[in-house]
Amino acid sequence: MSDSRMSAGFKRVVLKLSGESFCRSREGGIAMAEVSATSRQIKTIYDAGVQLAIVCGGGNILRGKQFAAVSEAINQPTAHYMGMLATVINGLALQDALENEGVPTRLQTAIRMEGVAEPFIRRRCVRHLEKGRVVILAAGTGSPFVTTDTAAALRAREIDADAVLKATRVDGVYSEDPERNPHAVRYAEISYRDVLQKGLQVMDAQAVHHCMEAKIPILVFNFQREGYMLRAVQGERVGTLVHAGAPSPV
Repeated sequence: MSDSRMSAGFKRVVLKLSGESFCRSREGGIAMAEVSATSRQIKTIYDAGVQLAIVCGGGNILRGKQFAAVSEAINQPTAHYMGMLATVINGLALQDALENEGVPTRLQTAIRMEGVAEPFIRRRCVRHLEKGRVVILAAGTGSPFVTTDTAAALRAREIDADAVLKATRVDGVYSEDPERNPHAVRYAEISYRDVLQKGLQVMDAQAVHHCMEAKIPILVFNFQREGYMLRAVQGERVGTLVHAGAPSPV
């Protein structure tokens, strides 16, 4: 990505919110105070006129992959479907919190449940974005064994997004886990290939591959830092930028 494009900011983005953004640190469930704080930051993106689709994780409630690993009574596909439904619960909470902030929303799900949400239809999603609505995308892709990271990358390709914003509790991509190694190096930017070759914890490999194929940059940043969401969509260098033209890290 060129510096000129970064300075101009993004017009349409997919924001990936992990389940941890719906709860307090090191806790589970849903803490509406946390959801409301995130919603206020999202509103700044809406107010800036950026078209925004949000993919919700569900790990604060249930991670299908981990749940299947510890339960012999539930097979893996069922556990993954349970995890997808957890993302719908988060999506409903986020929708109400955003609309309480005056942000018009639509909740779309990959698993049909018309009583609570619209089915995901690409053209309809794009139309909502063009009309200035924030679209919340839940239930992953509707298929088991696909992470919400990959769902975010796929949706970004489908709706022709300018970037994927990965909201985390750390300041970007590090050479190692910064909580375990205080001397870990944070990269200001890094290439897709270096992320894959080094096995860095950005998004899962399939998601990175999709972004690399479509040349969609990934911006990893700390959503808990006030104002970082808006700065990210405006093209400021916050967190770590993952893209094709990044120099290899030392």
